[in-house]
Formats: sequence, structure tokens, C-alpha cells
Amino acid sequence: MGLVLVSHSGTLVEGLRDMVSQVAGSSVPVAIAGGTEDGRLGTSAPRITAAIDSVLDAGAASALVLLDLGSAALSLEIALEDLSDDRRSRVHVSEAPLVEGAILAAVQTGLGVSIEEVMAAADSAASMTKLPR
Repeated sequence: MGLVLVSHSGTLVEGLRDMVSQVAGSSVPVAIAGGTEDGRLGTSAPRITAAIDSVLDAGAASALVLLDLGSAALSLEIALEDLSDDRRSRVHVSEAPLVEGAILAAVQTGLGVSIEEVMAAADSAASMTKLPR
């Protein structure tokens, strides 16, 4: 499985890709789609399509997409329309918070568990606390 990180900020997902790659190891394909083609904040359907294609072309059986903000989902919907039916069926979308979800997904993906287990781990990030209580 590969991971696709989508953000309105190219800088944010570049740094997150570094973190995820370090946790997951080199066997997990990680692709990013951040910012617009002209370097502004925003999302780009063609960039998302290219990122999904990248992880699938790298041999991943499926791609898990993690998004930063709700409006990125609109670009993702457009991107999915550009994929073949076969490729689209191999894409899964997580509701997890981007940073925490990506790290948890990377750990699980590196362990080789099922897509369902990876998604559950990523989704569990939504209820994580950051400080001990």
C-alpha cells in the first residue's frame, strides 16, 4: 500500500513526507500533492491524480489518501474522475487528521497489515490527546 498526502501547502506535505518516509521505511511509496501549480496555497486535482498514479505505478496494491482540509476533498473528487475504474477502486480516503493520521498509517503500512487496519489506525488519530492528562 502507498500513501498520498494532500495539503493546501506544498511545504507542509514535503516535510510530512520526510517524517512519514522515515517512519514507514523505503518500502512504502509516499507521494504528495500540495499547493497549486503556480506555488500558491490551494489544492490541484491534476497533482492529486499524479500522486495517486505515482504510488500505484510504484507497485502499491492500493493508495490511502489523507487530506488536510475539507475543501481538498473537492479536488480529490475531480482527481478520482480522471482515474480508470480499476485505479479508482484501489483508492481509499481517510477521515484522519493529516499529520497524526499519516504517521499512524505509515507505521501500520510498514508492518504490512491490511488496508482496513491501516485506515483504523489512521482514523484513531482523531481522538488522540497530545498532552498527558
